[in-house]
Amino acid sequence: MDFLELVKNRYSCRVYKPLDVEKEKLEYILECVRFAPSAVNKQPWRFRIVSSEAEKANIQQCYNRDWFKSAPMYIIASILHDEEWVRSDGKHHGDIDIAIAVEHLCLAATEQGLATCWVCNFDAAMCKELFAPSENEEPAVIIPLGYAADEIKPKNRKAFDAIVKFTIREKY
Repeated sequence: MDFLELVKNRYSCRVYKPLDVEKEKLEYILECVRFAPSAVNKQPWRFRIVSSEAEKANIQQCYNRDWFKSAPMYIIASILHDEEWVRSDGKHHGDIDIAIAVEHLCLAATEQGLATCWVCNFDAAMCKELFAPSENEEPAVIIPLGYAADEIKPKNRKAFDAIVKFTIREKY
């Protein structure tokens, strides 16, 4: 599968089959995450795998949606604020770095025949209390991971010219 086909196949899955994710696939996905770029190569992140029944019950309290409960496992992507790069004007790059790493995760999962969904609208305070051992760790995204039980829906995307503006004299 070429890269364009891969990104077209990645979507926000909201129904998962009750099948376990193979250890080899999970390790492959996390290895792809490990190589994600970050500002000044700081890698200010932690990825917590949630797969035990007790931990799954806890994470489901943080985002109480029926579809969310169908996932066989979850990954909590956290920013480690004491490790993130800060630009000279004070701009923190942890949010940018975690977004890059999470999209590496989602694309790698898609390549492996698995499905994901970015979940950012969760009870962050509860998630931090349940899963973040240090004050400097901020849970930023929860990613359900598993085999899709639904189908890819067509993506509504803006036209190319609506998002790209050339500032050079010649068009490619």
